[in-house]
Amino acid sequence: MTPDEIEGAVTAGLPRAIEDLKRLVSIPSVAFPGHPDEPVHAAAAATEELLRSAGLPNVRQIPVEGSFPAVYAEAPAPPGAPTVLLYAHYDVQPAGDPALWRTPAFEPTEVDGAIYGRGAADDKSGVISHVAALRTFQGRFPVGVKVIIEGQEEYAGERLEAFVERNPELVRADTIIVADTGNPRVGDPSVTTSLRGMGAFTIEVRTLEESLHSGSFGGAAPDALAALIRMLAALHDDHGDIRVPGLPRGTFLGAGPSEEEFRATAGVLDGVSLVGSGSLADRLWASYAITVTGLDVPTVSGAINAVQPVARARVTVRVPPAGDPKTTIEAVVDFLDQVAPWGAKVSFTDYVLGSGFLSDTGGSARSALNRAMERAYGRPPRDVGAGGSIPLVSTLVRQFPAAEILLFGAEDDAASIHAPNERVVVEELRRTILTEALFLQEYGSATAG
Repeated sequence: MTPDEIEGAVTAGLPRAIEDLKRLVSIPSVAFPGHPDEPVHAAAAATEELLRSAGLPNVRQIPVEGSFPAVYAEAPAPPGAPTVLLYAHYDVQPAGDPALWRTPAFEPTEVDGAIYGRGAADDKSGVISHVAALRTFQGRFPVGVKVIIEGQEEYAGERLEAFVERNPELVRADTIIVADTGNPRVGDPSVTTSLRGMGAFTIEVRTLEESLHSGSFGGAAPDALAALIRMLAALHDDHGDIRVPGLPRGTFLGAGPSEEEFRATAGVLDGVSLVGSGSLADRLWASYAITVTGLDVPTVSGAINAVQPVARARVTVRVPPAGDPKTTIEAVVDFLDQVAPWGAKVSFTDYVLGSGFLSDTGGSARSALNRAMERAYGRPPRDVGAGGSIPLVSTLVRQFPAAEILLFGAEDDAASIHAPNERVVVEELRRTILTEALFLQEYGSATAG
């Protein structure tokens, strides 16, 4: 197919892709404990159906130990052509407080050229990008195709990692496209060349056998919540830089956002300063970051006048691409142990680890992607980093060191992923689909040539 034919096919197929995305977003496929399993399995079934509609001859769900099924598909390579693996995930983050959403989280709503709903960007846009790009070829693919769509990336992506380590031939490919990132701004073509790794754990602090009347015992009885607050506050200095020994600030060689762009995208309130030091690219893409993502303490509405015997927190640490998540978490845990006041009893559980990624940007697949993106966006892409983590990527790097791994997608920094009012811009989705379809044709032709 010529580039003009591909672009025409993508444009003609966009209304169908939009309806498919809305149908997928309407399924609350939250694969977190405490949420129902049935919608997650429904999303797997819908994903399987979508991949069949893309002309792939072999499509099936495959069990993943301790997790929800992945959806797998494949089509053999034409003689002499390479094989491309396409990755995305069909599970989503919990919606959170419904009152913070302007439209219902699982009722996809189109407003001013964008589709709002949980998972519209992260990462059901990735699923639809793959499906719509493959439909362009009507079953006559210019490369070999393998597709794996994960079912529990947001909560326990390390389980698919273990599956891939045990079944490498299933996903072996010359090039791997991970459609779970995006551009800093809509219309700003970018390829993600680095990902921070991550680690997470739950900390529990105990000081008393049971809660005590704050009037009778406050002032002498050690408060577990106060102890935990002191410990968490000790992780950063007054500038917001990390105080944990052995976690230095890193350097990102490319350009990051300006402070004005970042403040606008992040919604930082007037008069509130940013935290940390170094360039924004350094802080966001190449340095450690520690975030308290949850607390188990009495709510304000349910508060009673009591000294607390126990308090818990969930702590997430982002790790630079070259850093080791295991030793990083060990350093943070050791530091928290050392700063625990009053001899409080401290324990750590529920560890999660995921490695980072740093790509090679000079291969034939990246060159083909550059040409495809330039056609789709009108200018060549630039390299950017991502502060988030995709657990599977580091496993793919270890398993297939010769394969090129390309990260791009329809998300953008203002898409509100993991937050209320998540959205994907329809034109950005179209350009992502077009980029992938053009890449598959360009890469297949260049390799055959």
